Formats: sequence, structure tokens, C-alpha cells
Amino acid sequence: MGKDKKNKTLVQTPFGTLRLAKKDARSFKKTVMELQRTTDSLTRKDIGDWRQAWQRAINIDNPNRQFLYDIYRDVEIDLHLSGCIQQREGFVMARSFKLVNENGDEDEEAAKYFNTSWFKLLMKFALDANYWGHSLIELGGITTDINGRLTYDGANLIPRKHVIPEYHRVITELGQDWKSGIDYHEAPFSDWLIEVGQPDNLGLYLKAATQTIPKKNALAFWDTFAEIFGMPMRIARTTSRDEKERARMEKMMADMGTEGWGIFQEGTEIEVVESTKGDAFNVYDKRIDRANSEISKLIIGQTMTIEDGSSLSQSETHLEVFQNLVEADCDTIRDMVNNQLIPHMIRHGFPLTGIHFDWDYSVDYTPEQQVAYEDMVLNNYEVDPTYFEEKYNMPVGERRQPLAPVAPTEPDGGDDGSKGNKTPKPGKKKPQAQNARPFFD
Repeated sequence: MGKDKKNKTLVQTPFGTLRLAKKDARSFKKTVMELQRTTDSLTRKDIGDWRQAWQRAINIDNPNRQFLYDIYRDVEIDLHLSGCIQQREGFVMARSFKLVNENGDEDEEAAKYFNTSWFKLLMKFALDANYWGHSLIELGGITTDINGRLTYDGANLIPRKHVIPEYHRVITELGQDWKSGIDYHEAPFSDWLIEVGQPDNLGLYLKAATQTIPKKNALAFWDTFAEIFGMPMRIARTTSRDEKERARMEKMMADMGTEGWGIFQEGTEIEVVESTKGDAFNVYDKRIDRANSEISKLIIGQTMTIEDGSSLSQSETHLEVFQNLVEADCDTIRDMVNNQLIPHMIRHGFPLTGIHFDWDYSVDYTPEQQVAYEDMVLNNYEVDPTYFEEKYNMPVGERRQPLAPVAPTEPDGGDDGSKGNKTPKPGKKKPQAQNARPFFD
């Protein structure tokens, strides 16, 4: 046991060196796992590589996800896939949440512990588990914010290649036997780690790879097609046998671009050959569109909310399917916070005993709807002025007493002295409808 320059206690264990930071009595000591990280492989992958990597990941005796995660890294950069994920995660990240006590009342003071950057980062890591599979997240060290309130200094994702979730172990070096890894279900590591996803879950990227890999190849083949057939070919014919003259002609042909020119000997013939290939659109673009639609169905359950729709009724149905996926993600976050995060925070000294995390499902009104809603309430109920003071941040005095409505007066005039109520002259019948006639003749 020793101390480093930052006055942190170093403890040698069979699992490696543990760095224990000194904290006050209210907090626990943070345990840091020392991992030897390596650079990810970015070599070109095909369906054969994907199948072999999948087989290694589901090996019972020695599960290894390293090669599968290399493919996932390649899958992740697909633009359409990224857009689908951002749409799905964005709905969850933008949703309002609340902290409630045992009586079901909202606790605004407790919510301040979660309106932080580290909690948003934690939610992002938890949502990514849908696509990468099982994720192990480490809470940061305990510190205080500008108001003296307890908080974490961040949240970190344990490198996925080092995690063997089937046996809840973390290996310090890649290639190491999982039996010699750190059991993160044991203390002190378990006090700082949060698991999201089932141990055998490989994520949606496993299925997405079947479309992103062919799509990437189709794009590459389309570029090759455009390079070969997109521009007309120039052919130069000459009778000269002089190597220097032929080399000079080759250079001029290579330099002949948009405004190219050349000086050739008499007898030199240059021919421009146009391509007659015209099926590139049906061959490549249609395959890319099909890959995009399959990715949309996988990630957001439908295609219409991110692609062109055809009718309002269909778009509403597709939106309902998408909202079901969003609700499922919200349930995952809520369970993670209530069953793992809040118990950890209580053990670390946060005053959250009896607090429960939930999403705020109150209705959000547009400005016009809000005005109509407040008018309806004011016209039927007495409203405390403090409501408007707090909401609009403006002083509000006593409510005005409404004036009694005044009935409009009838203007003078007419045969009986009033213009509004004329009486027919004696002996004159009231006018009858022009088309009035007996129903039965």
C-alpha cells in the first residue's frame, strides 16, 4: 500500500492496482479499475466476418465480443441508422421527469440532484445499450456543485471489449482469460457500477449489420460504376513510334480535364466514347433504399416518421408504433434509476431516501391552448394570484371586479314611438310567406 502524488491510496490486489480517493465521512471511497486499452480495428468487414464474430460472441466456454464490436463500430457510422437512433433517443432525452416522495408528491429539491450533466450522460449510455447490447456504466467521483450540493463528477462507460457480461467479469487486458478478471458484482466495484441490458443481449446492431454492410458495398460499387462509365473515355491513336512522343501524348491525355488541350502530330486521332450503361439507378439506388427502409423498421418500428409518408391515417398509425418503442425505452430508464442508481446514491450520502423517479406525463400546451385553458379556469374558479406571479415572473395585485353588463337601449322611432317594435296598421294583414300553401290540396 502506498500513496500517489494526488494523495490517493494505492492498494495492490490480485485483480490489479486500486486507487482509492480520500473523501469525507458522508461519501464512499471511489474504486478505479485500471484497464489496458487498445485501438479499435477499422478494417473492411463483410457478412462472413459478421457471422464469425457472432459465433465467437455466443461461445459458452469463452465468450468473446471483441470482433463483433469492431463490426458494430463500422455499423455505427451509417448515416440513416444514426438518424433513426437520434430520433428515438431524442424523444426520451427531451421528456420531462420528476422525483416523487412516498406520498406521491413531487419533490423539487430532490430533482435538483438529477438536473445535471452527469445524469444526462448516464441516460445516453443506458439508451445506447439498445443497440450495443449489455452496457456497464461507472459513476464518477463524489464532489459538490456550486451550491454545495452533492453530485458526481461524471459518468463513464466501461470499455465494452473488456466486459464479459455472461460471467460478470472485467478483464484488464484484451485476450485475458475471463476467469482471471474482476468480478464487478462484488464490493467495492458493485457500489459504483450500473448494468443496463441482459448479459446475453447483443443489441440491435447485430441485425443492423445485415443491411449496413451490403449498403456500404453498394455505395462503393456505385462509385466504381460512376468512375468507369460516368465520364466518356478518350482514345488517342497515333502512328508515331517515338517513346518520348508517346510519353508526351500520355501526359497531355492525363492532364486533359474540363479545359484540357493538347498539341499532336499530324495523323493523331482522338476518339471520345460515351457509355450506354443506364441501369445504375435501379441496381444500386434501389438496393440502398431497401437497406434504409429495413433499418427504419428495425430501429423505430416503421418508416413513415423518418421517410416520406402517403396518408395522414397511415402516418398516425406509424407514429403510434414509434411511441410504443419510446415508452419501452422510458420504462428501461425508470427501472434503472429506481432499482440501481437511487440505491447507489443513498449509500453515497445523497438525501434521497423514499424518493422515486418517474416521467412527467402532464400535458404540454401550445401558447394559444394555454391562454384558452387559463381563461376557462378564471371564468369559473377563483385562482390564487401567486400562480401567475410564479409562472410569468410579474407582480399581480388584487383581482378586478367585473362590471355588470348594460342592456342596449332601443332607438326611438316607428309608428308606436319605437323604431325597434313596429305594429301593423289597423286593417292591414301581416305579410305571409310567398310560397305558403296547404300541404294537402
